[in-house]
Amino acid sequence: MYISTRDNYPEIPASRAIKVGMVPTGGLFVPKSIPRFSLEEIGNLVGASYQTLAEVILSRYLDDYVAEEIRSYVAQAYHEHNFGPPEVTPLRRLGEGLHVLELWHGPTAAFKDVALQLLPHLLAGAVRKVGSGKEIVILVATSGDTGKAALEGFKDVPGTRIIVFYPFDGVSKVQQ
Repeated sequence: MYISTRDNYPEIPASRAIKVGMVPTGGLFVPKSIPRFSLEEIGNLVGASYQTLAEVILSRYLDDYVAEEIRSYVAQAYHEHNFGPPEVTPLRRLGEGLHVLELWHGPTAAFKDVALQLLPHLLAGAVRKVGSGKEIVILVATSGDTGKAALEGFKDVPGTRIIVFYPFDGVSKVQQ
């Protein structure tokens, strides 16, 4: 279940929190409790694929989603056409005790791809669960890479549309 950071809204399941986005009376939705993993559970995940890790972790947070829904959303978000390496976000060793997590392998080479490839599927699923039956329209205003990452994330997701506003002459050549 999810609660408001300002304690000003009733508890709601994950799908409603995702659909609503922000608490209408102010604040943000956060999990009522943070899921915990035992050392044994963590040990069992060593060497697991990014997709498996995502499924296991998301299943603890998405209280009203079944495993097959989560598996489907993760598969649609983190496949080889969206992210080149099978690790999705490879961890590269640069030296003794020095590593870098590569977050640029998504369709727009922006770290935001990691979240914005999954969010559209969770949102479309939430709307189906809650039963509003309306099309989702996302409005984004940005001068950076958020717009392109959002466009790529929502591309071809049934029941969604996205509109991105950019400032006139306010976007770099790389971002164009």
